[in-house]
Amino acid sequence: MADRLKDKVAVITGAASGIGAGTARLFHAEGASVVIADMQEGPGAALAGQLGPRARFVRTDVTSEADVAACVDLAVAAFGGLDVMVNNAGIIGAVGPIKDTPLEDWNRTLAILLTGAFLGIKHAARVMTARGRGSILSVASTAGVMGGLGPHAYTAAKHGVVGLTKSAASELAQYGIRVNAVAPGNTVTAMTASLLTGDAADLEGTRQRIAAGSPLGIAGAPEDPGYAMLYLASDEARFVTGHTLLVDAGQTTGGTIPAFHNGEVRLIGAPAVG
Repeated sequence: MADRLKDKVAVITGAASGIGAGTARLFHAEGASVVIADMQEGPGAALAGQLGPRARFVRTDVTSEADVAACVDLAVAAFGGLDVMVNNAGIIGAVGPIKDTPLEDWNRTLAILLTGAFLGIKHAARVMTARGRGSILSVASTAGVMGGLGPHAYTAAKHGVVGLTKSAASELAQYGIRVNAVAPGNTVTAMTASLLTGDAADLEGTRQRIAAGSPLGIAGAPEDPGYAMLYLASDEARFVTGHTLLVDAGQTTGGTIPAFHNGEVRLIGAPAVG
């Protein structure tokens, strides 16, 4: 490793599992101190324990402004500042025909995926503006740049994340703060497994299904979007802001498009939506 984030401090929401955990491990290995902000207390605390003194876990509901403010404040108190904010926490959310989608499920999906990103940007900017630097990252999706690649509420929320990224970047550039997003394609995580196979533990079956539909013939691992975020978080990307970086094996250039809009209506998310 090259210490690309040496002496930097990062908050990563949804970092107890999946893409967030992969990103936390990668950032830590590259020299960053990390705050693991998640609703999943057991896995989050365990990961912080594995990483050691340069890691902290804090229980965080990204739909709660007090919780998001507290995880940012913890980074400042424990490690002396905040250099990188990663808004990663998410769920698949409301799945099924739009005519049958309950408003409660729609609202819950947007609260976690879009309002959660807004709160992360807001409170990171609160700290970073005074310091005159920082990198804010949000996890969007291929469903945020095309229709038909995700359920309706998820697609709307992720399009919102892409738009919010551009809008926030236009304001915060004057303070030396860069705001970008990463848009992963299908990635092997428990949440994706729940959607594709109906079994959150079936990671191998999920890998095979994703690889079969991938233009490159491979499935995305949690570290793949993590490496993209590592670049955007580092000083190597000092001239990049307002950008959404696709990490999708070429899916959006003409890959297969799965259907999510038929069958049973349901709400899919990790335990306690952390």
